[in-house]
Amino acid sequence: MTAAAARAYRPALRPGVLLSAPLLRGPRTVHLVRHPVTGAAFEVGVKEHFLMARLDGTRNLDDLAPAYADRFGRRLGEENWNRLLGLLGTRGLLAGAPDPVAPETAPKRPNSLWRGTRPMVADADATTARLHRALRPLLRPAVQYPLLAAVLALLAVLAVRAPALFGDAAELAGQPVVFLGIALFLWLSITLHELAHGVAAQHHGGHVAEIGLRWRFPAALLYCTVDNYLFLPGRRAKLVIAGAGAQLNMVLLLPFGVWWLLLPAGAPERPALAGLLLLGTVQALSNLVPLPPLDGYRMLGHALGTAHLAPETRAYLRVRRGGRDSPALAAYPARARRIYTAYAIGAPLLLLLAAAGTAVFVLALLG
Repeated sequence: MTAAAARAYRPALRPGVLLSAPLLRGPRTVHLVRHPVTGAAFEVGVKEHFLMARLDGTRNLDDLAPAYADRFGRRLGEENWNRLLGLLGTRGLLAGAPDPVAPETAPKRPNSLWRGTRPMVADADATTARLHRALRPLLRPAVQYPLLAAVLALLAVLAVRAPALFGDAAELAGQPVVFLGIALFLWLSITLHELAHGVAAQHHGGHVAEIGLRWRFPAALLYCTVDNYLFLPGRRAKLVIAGAGAQLNMVLLLPFGVWWLLLPAGAPERPALAGLLLLGTVQALSNLVPLPPLDGYRMLGHALGTAHLAPETRAYLRVRRGGRDSPALAAYPARARRIYTAYAIGAPLLLLLAAAGTAVFVLALLG
């Protein structure tokens, strides 16, 4: 393409290209880009995203240059424009460009008795879409907000009644059949937890790529993979999708909580209900702890607008050890320094609290 033709060219992104919201990654702010056919994803900077978001087939370099100068305080040169077009064309992201060769993926580790994964449905997106249609009336705010209020009320009541709850649950010692029943319910709760992520993704425009079984002997759990929810607009949708599983776990406990509260002291059902409430609440709330790979870690990342929070925190700490005058440290903006420092302090404290909480939990049951 000649220089004059490149300047007059009015490119358009091919339909279906996905652009994410800005994400803090290390010292840089990046956007994710996803190819609609191959599924290949890569990162671009703020300037590239600014231009890509405006490639609708009606603008050329002369049209975009003034807006670019207003936003970044510098002129958009022909060399940068041509480099961007070359990048987009090579990756098959422009309308009319051929699809690039799909990236090679590392061969999956073969399944064994000890560990593996296996897809369970042929079309995960269609399956969750059917579930979504059936459950849509329950996903309205008029239903979800009262359920959330009921869950918070149950947590408050259980906290206030903790001595009675632990006392009842301690009576389960030596009742393996009851424990087996509780474990089965909690396993089913985890299964529904994963499906809740998929249904929430459907509700907010996400795409469910796979539903399957993952096992690490002797445990086996369902998993649900949402492959595009990082590209959904706004943070609320991503937070809802990530937190849907824990909310469902707590909603499932509501009737058992009411039942336990209404039973008189000494009722034979109270120990089983208390054990279910205690273990079920621990299961649900532990998923909200902001440590990888838990849902709470994803929610914190979405709330802060960060990518790979834990590994980037480790990278930041390595840079800090190089000294305060390090050029690499100077590249981190103030917001990044605050976030990574806070997480570097908070994550070990969370681990200590989790260990202490586990010890207290076990001692309370044994006592």
